[in-house]
Amino acid sequence: MIWLGALLVGALLGLLGIAWLNALMNFIATVYTRLFQLLAVPTIVLAVITTFATFGSKGQGRVFVHTLTYTLLTTFAAAVVGAVLYVAVAPGNLPAEALGAAEVKDMGGQLSYVDHIVSVIPNNIVQPFLEGNVLSLLLLAFAIGIGLSRLGDSENKTVVVRLLLGFQELLFLLIRGLIATLPLGIVAFSAQLSAQLSAGVVADSIGKYVVVVLGGNVVQFFVVLPLFLVARGLNPIHVLGRMMPAVLMALFTKSSAATLPVTMDSAEQRLGIDKKISRFVLPICTTINMNGCAAFILVTSLFVMQQGGTAITLPLVATWTVISVVSAVGNAGVPMGCYFLTLSLMSGVGAPVAVLGIILPIYTIIDMVETAENVWSDSCVAAMTNHDLAS
Repeated sequence: MIWLGALLVGALLGLLGIAWLNALMNFIATVYTRLFQLLAVPTIVLAVITTFATFGSKGQGRVFVHTLTYTLLTTFAAAVVGAVLYVAVAPGNLPAEALGAAEVKDMGGQLSYVDHIVSVIPNNIVQPFLEGNVLSLLLLAFAIGIGLSRLGDSENKTVVVRLLLGFQELLFLLIRGLIATLPLGIVAFSAQLSAQLSAGVVADSIGKYVVVVLGGNVVQFFVVLPLFLVARGLNPIHVLGRMMPAVLMALFTKSSAATLPVTMDSAEQRLGIDKKISRFVLPICTTINMNGCAAFILVTSLFVMQQGGTAITLPLVATWTVISVVSAVGNAGVPMGCYFLTLSLMSGVGAPVAVLGIILPIYTIIDMVETAENVWSDSCVAAMTNHDLAS
């Protein structure tokens, strides 16, 4: 309600057409955008490293193999559904003045597809940090996380992991502080946009974007995940009925981690999943199984890049489908994680990140649906893993 109130207040302020007020709102919006960019890159890098370093070390045995396989399959399916819907619905462009003076880099016109992939591979460890090349940083984070998971237990490994986790906790604290002041940022973003844009064009473009994001979640929830269950010989209606308390709690809390106790209790007491499986699979899935996040990253990235003049081609969609899956798996429970991940990625390719200011007030609704989908996907992975290992 506070966010919606801030959105309305900002819209009214922008409609007043007062020059000094518009300048103030532009200043505040710019400050918030820069703060998001400041925190986003280290947050995503640490999230990916700590996720693979912490859970990769548990990767011995059939349970982990099944969990990781189903996680990747369902997450990839969610991203593909989002990509198909985006191409089919084809959200339009925002007015040119909405993009302001944001730096734009056309990924399609200057580099070939192969050249772009080569440019992502770093040739030294410092350059990606200096250039803010998030794709290279993701690659490094993935390699470092897997490397740490393969190291034997030792005091040195423990020190490194604890140091990374400590930095991550510090970043979470800073992020929570920024989120606490976010209503002011929403007022500024809303005022900035209402002063600059034609409401009809924005409604059409953003409306189609929301249809793609929420439509992808609905298709994944009611069609794709049930098909996975049916393919393993499970009744999706029975599984969803037994896991409904966890799904409903996730919808209203917007937190997979907060819902985890209810998810585990429903899985064990209502669905009958073996405790050894549920207590191993569900905590891992809560961290790495992010179906809704993968779809959000892909659709939002395509939408933002399109606003910067990037042509939405098949190679581009395929590349960002893979990036969205890897990023979602590395989203280790960061507050507003999907939003920060997308912001970080868009900053790295020079896309007009100001567009994310339009999406921000809507994100709380999207987050509710995504979290419910994530918990439902966690439940499906646990049920399929239990079925495979019990048979």
